[in-house]
Amino acid sequence: MKKLTGTITAIVTPFTKSGEIDIPALKKHVSFQIKNGINGLVVCGSTGEAATLTLDEYKLVVATVVAEVNKKVLVFAGAGSNDTAKAIQNSQLAKQAGVDGLLHVTPYYNKPTPSGLLAHFKAIADSVDMSIILYNVPGRTGSNVSAQTTLTIAKNVPQVIAVKEASGSITQMMEIIKGKSKDFSVLSGDDSLTLPLIGVGGDGIISVVANEIPKEFSDMVYAGLGGDFKTARKLHYAWLDLMNANFIESNPIPVKTALALMGKITESFRLPLTPMSEKNRQVLIDVLKKHKLV
Repeated sequence: MKKLTGTITAIVTPFTKSGEIDIPALKKHVSFQIKNGINGLVVCGSTGEAATLTLDEYKLVVATVVAEVNKKVLVFAGAGSNDTAKAIQNSQLAKQAGVDGLLHVTPYYNKPTPSGLLAHFKAIADSVDMSIILYNVPGRTGSNVSAQTTLTIAKNVPQVIAVKEASGSITQMMEIIKGKSKDFSVLSGDDSLTLPLIGVGGDGIISVVANEIPKEFSDMVYAGLGGDFKTARKLHYAWLDLMNANFIESNPIPVKTALALMGKITESFRLPLTPMSEKNRQVLIDVLKKHKLV
């Protein structure tokens, strides 16, 4: 796989009012993304509520997205677990469904040491020979993967071709960029840090806000990667309020609410996620109205 760059959307998983997978809405959303210029999709990540999908639902969602994409863009499947054996099982299922690569969050709750993290990713790579994006998100896992540990994993596990960095630390991201090989990609895990990261040598984003504005956000990323920071900054600040609104409650509550208000999906979540508070919902509505998205 060539080096990852650009905008990869971490897509939502639409549910019907009764809580089942909404396949027609999922297909339409995938088509909407592709038509608006994104470079890839992550299916069944945290934005896709993978934690509450059954194994059969996981296979259905991944297979549906792969078929709908039909090789037009890259598809990565979230396959992470804090149980290495389960992470391998998920990876094998995703590979059978035809994905291009895997997104693996670092094990949560267990809080493995750096040597444990290396062994975890090596075991996955040895069992499923596919390209892997390492996902560092301390806010969800309870532990941060240091720049040095990320570089060590990348050096010793060649299948790990990129990191989705959601530590919130530009300093840590710069340390990875400084020490990485030329073919290793550093992708932002936070929409609002995408342009700053590109400015210091990053390669793109695995995005939440691109669910709502794939073209506009892709345009910003393309401008930044192309060195047109005047245009990129203009777009960054134009959409910063929407980027921030997507995180006024736990992701993916705001983005799914926004997509429902935009008429793209049904506003349906699975417990323990619940609908937005009225106060935050109004904040989101005001931002969407400002941008004429509703």
